[in-house]
Amino acid sequence: MEGKLPACVIDVGTGYTKLGFAANKEPQFIIPSAIAIKETAKVGDTTSRRLNKGVEDLDFFIGDEAFDATGYAYPVRHGLVEDWDLMEKFLEQCIFKYLRAEPEDHYFLLTEPPLNTPENREYIAEIMFESFNVPGLYIAVQAVLALAASWASRSIEERTLTGIVIDSGDGVTHVIPVAEGYVIGSCIKHIPIAGRNITYFIQSLLREREIGIPPEQSLETAKAIKEKYCYICPDIAKEFAKYDTDPGKWMKKFEGVNSVTKHPFTVDVGYERFLGPEIFFHPEFSNPDFTIPLSQIVDDVIQNCPIDVRRPLYDNIVLSGGSTMFKDFSRRLQRDIKRTVDARLKLSETLGGGRLKPKPIDVQVVSHHMQRYAVWFGGSMLASTPEFYTVCHTKEDYEEYGPSICRHNPVFGTMT
Repeated sequence: MEGKLPACVIDVGTGYTKLGFAANKEPQFIIPSAIAIKETAKVGDTTSRRLNKGVEDLDFFIGDEAFDATGYAYPVRHGLVEDWDLMEKFLEQCIFKYLRAEPEDHYFLLTEPPLNTPENREYIAEIMFESFNVPGLYIAVQAVLALAASWASRSIEERTLTGIVIDSGDGVTHVIPVAEGYVIGSCIKHIPIAGRNITYFIQSLLREREIGIPPEQSLETAKAIKEKYCYICPDIAKEFAKYDTDPGKWMKKFEGVNSVTKHPFTVDVGYERFLGPEIFFHPEFSNPDFTIPLSQIVDDVIQNCPIDVRRPLYDNIVLSGGSTMFKDFSRRLQRDIKRTVDARLKLSETLGGGRLKPKPIDVQVVSHHMQRYAVWFGGSMLASTPEFYTVCHTKEDYEEYGPSICRHNPVFGTMT
């Protein structure tokens, strides 16, 4: 495989898309997964309006530019592609405008969410092989890439593709158990709390205090405060007390500029700092219909898994995605899960009348410096190995057998 150009790694997420080349540490581009299309004809159904030929097919914007254009849409919702025409256009600009790559010269690694349907894989294969004429394509499960990314903080002997991935981005949080590189699909749990919910929650807390934030900027102010000042606290009551005794030490000031009048404004950031991300552990603060804390869900997921993988799963809980970046997130999660597990062991000991002493269970939450782009980094790492080219689906296979070859992508990355 010498002399090959590096593979392109594209991770299309609900909130942001990460683009770059294999073997790099970080994605070259991180753009919002939004696309704005100029629809010239006003009548008829959407498809016929989009298919008009001519210069119009170049007349669209993706990423940040889409927000400035009129009427943008998201091709991806909750991790699954909703509109394939938009997706094709979106990928077109990703490859040509951002990566500036000639798709016929590069192998491609794309990511897919857990429980993606085989039909979706066929559609994406069709787009990649037919429209872009790529020589090879591999569709990787995001959770497996996140596990591989956590190897960055581990020694070679400890590298494993068994673990539980907590993937929390902007739109959705998944808890995904993986055994030997295969996702245990029946045990996956979705949690309707992610980065966006934290932003909305902080926005509502700020709104209740009615401090001079211009209304049209309240969302982005909340987002900036979340990213800059929020952290996870071990005990919420103690935290409130800490702020009340010495507000000067804990309160922060956020300074912004009104986009219309250009006047600066300041916001005092108080309890929001720890109350925002706390909704992972007390979801009822922001969502009355959903009250199970994250630690409880992780424990339930592991308990639903086959008994022989439970210990290794507790021992390798891997965080991935931007919403797991809060300070002390891993410590709090590890502490809460450990409490649940120890309580269960204690109970079984009591029920056994003290005759059976269960072996203690190690709980380890793995936090590492590649966490925010874990999925992309895992893809970049695996796509830079020679093994990658042997498991890719090639253009020849596609022409011989059709898109159904992409229904199955062999698990690779056991580089231990």
